[in-house]
Amino acid sequence: MDEIRIIIADDHTVLRAGLRMLLEAQEDIKVIGEADNASQALEIVGQLQPDLLLLDLSMPGLSGLEALPLILKRAPRTRVLILTMYDDENYLRQAIQYGAAGYVLKRAADAELILAIRAVMRGEIYIHPALTRQLLDNILPNTKASASDPWDTLSDREKEVLLLVARGYTSARIAAKLNLSSKTVDTYRSRGMEKLGLRSRAALVQYALTHHLLSNDL
Repeated sequence: MDEIRIIIADDHTVLRAGLRMLLEAQEDIKVIGEADNASQALEIVGQLQPDLLLLDLSMPGLSGLEALPLILKRAPRTRVLILTMYDDENYLRQAIQYGAAGYVLKRAADAELILAIRAVMRGEIYIHPALTRQLLDNILPNTKASASDPWDTLSDREKEVLLLVARGYTSARIAAKLNLSSKTVDTYRSRGMEKLGLRSRAALVQYALTHHLLSNDL
């Protein structure tokens, strides 16, 4: 069983202690560090290169959102799961755009947090159910792919590859999952992104969220 190495970044000492107890009750999870502000998190993550960082958005000094792209630049293989009190769609969208792999509310810091961690470590994007409902409520009727939507111009394989990319899969993992070469995966990805007029994974995730595509089964 592979061990999941986690760092907790939150300015509340009691909450960090509770999270550590919750996480380390799992046989395959180990908390390897803690930070009480985003700047410290940036430093510790750079040194320890954890599998996953639990990151609060609101901390003294540098905010979690401001630190997020800096953290991912310093530790590109680390997955970042936002753990916050903010039940806010705008924060969610920004976090996903900046590279977060998931967004969980602190009031759900129990069994749901464990589910979120495991989903993120599988390469999926995890969004707290309440915020998923908010996103759906704000989507206009017929925003799913229609005849005039460029999504309809993609081949089934292009759609399959792009949905996996949006979920955080690497080209190598997609290649293994779909029994393709990495070069072929990159070709499908580039061609699909070009058809959609998108230039980054963040833009692809935003497109998938807006069009309610991430709930599609693969």
